[in-house]
Amino acid sequence: VQLQASGGGLVQAGGSLRLSCAASGSIFRINTMSWYRQAPGKQRGMVADIARDGSTNYADAVKGRYTISRDDAKNTVYLQMNSLEAEDTAVYYCNADGISSRWYSFDSWGQGTLVTVSS
Repeated sequence: VQLQASGGGLVQAGGSLRLSCAASGSIFRINTMSWYRQAPGKQRGMVADIARDGSTNYADAVKGRYTISRDDAKNTVYLQMNSLEAEDTAVYYCNADGISSRWYSFDSWGQGTLVTVSS
């Protein structure tokens, strides 16, 4: 199962961006879809995740500013980022886990998309 992330770019502080991540391959079911980020010199950390039932979790740093959503018909997860701050600058990675159509479990990562917020 492969994940393709898109939507990153350069934005001014206070602006918005929407990231997308589409999963493809032999997918039977996707369970949890997540976004992580890694800023320069820092470890990768979870930003938000969304379960199959739609329940969500957010890192404290993004609560109230970011919204994660998913479209299971398209095997796609989105991250709407508003009120961006310079501290949000990072490479954003998507992750998905689930069951393939060949009945093995998968836990896949996208290639990362760079978000740069200028202050």
